[in-house]
Amino acid sequence: MKKIVILGGGESGVGAALLAKNKGFDVFLSDKSVLFEKFRQELRQNDIAFEEGQHTFEKILEANEIIKSPGIAEKGELFEQIKAKQISVISEIEFASRFTDAKIVAITGSNGKTTTTLLVHHLFEQAGIHAGLAGNVGSSFAKAVLEEKLDWFILEVSSFQLDNCYDFRPHIAVLTNITPDHLDRYDYQFQNYIDAKFRIMQKQQKDDFFICFADHEPILSEIAKKTINSQQITVSLNDSQASAFVNETDIAVTFQEKKYVFALAEIPLKGLHNALNAACAILICLCAGIDADKIRVGFKG
Repeated sequence: MKKIVILGGGESGVGAALLAKNKGFDVFLSDKSVLFEKFRQELRQNDIAFEEGQHTFEKILEANEIIKSPGIAEKGELFEQIKAKQISVISEIEFASRFTDAKIVAITGSNGKTTTTLLVHHLFEQAGIHAGLAGNVGSSFAKAVLEEKLDWFILEVSSFQLDNCYDFRPHIAVLTNITPDHLDRYDYQFQNYIDAKFRIMQKQQKDDFFICFADHEPILSEIAKKTINSQQITVSLNDSQASAFVNETDIAVTFQEKKYVFALAEIPLKGLHNALNAACAILICLCAGIDADKIRVGFKG
């Protein structure tokens, strides 16, 4: 039986442990801190072995694969030994995506990702699509995959979660912007942080969509270096030829040779930054096949 070790006993770690147990793996969870009682009870109720307050190297190094919580940096003696033994380290997002046939919207960026994620989920629900909300908002993705069979998941994903993604393939990937955050985790190299963010689209294919802010220099520079397999869709304040062009009064959208205009007055979120978030959300909904009239109704709901 394949042994899965979970490092970190928070929301994502326990969710991954529950899903792994359900799928028949031998599961062990290890957390250097003290677990919350609700997580301790969930693990016990599901007969999942765990430790808290320490990492027992011998038990961890027995793993065939390790699922690492995003808050844990891959530094120190434990990770040196994991690397020496060539044990694969993945994220909860990567693991959970193996066990769902749902289409995934994944949204990342230094700013704007939470607002966009919540807005997209709202618009999907208003359009009659019951979608899961998970990742950095909502529940653990792994636990959501375990508990409910859905056609769509809307995920907010951080660079830390993307670090350990290798085959994760969202149908719609969104990158809002990249500013020099969390550089202590990336050896104080901005390029390393950019690389992490761009992992969101690394496995996409020609029938997938990649939505990004076209005015943002770090994104433009990186795109110029890459071969993008998916359909690239842009949001801009400056380029009237962008897929979604935001001006002072409205959002002009061009998608699959059709044109739509959404007045900013009909969008409840105010401010230019929220207009960009709304433009992103509109494009996501159109990519998902939601009719423009339903999107308008969703903004009113």
